[in-house]
Amino acid sequence: MRKIKKVGPVSVAKIMGIMYGLIGLILGVFLMVITSIFPSFGQNSVQTTSVLFGIGFSIFLPIFYGIMGFIGGLISAWLYNLISKWVGGIEIETE
Repeated sequence: MRKIKKVGPVSVAKIMGIMYGLIGLILGVFLMVITSIFPSFGQNSVQTTSVLFGIGFSIFLPIFYGIMGFIGGLISAWLYNLISKWVGGIEIETE
């Protein structure tokens, strides 16, 4: 068994930022499709607002999720390094 005793906070933050950004992109596209398929029933201005809302989210969500993933990854890596000093690292088996 080998132990991961320390991780690089910035490298973890970059990976998490990219992963969460991709999740935000998927959710943003999903919301854009949903709002274009099922716009609010009623006037044309409401339908246009729904489509613009979906497009806005498809741009905003990846950026927001990416930033939050980066910050969360940075904090998580820092906490992991702190805790692993007390209790040891995560044991992994390699071949």
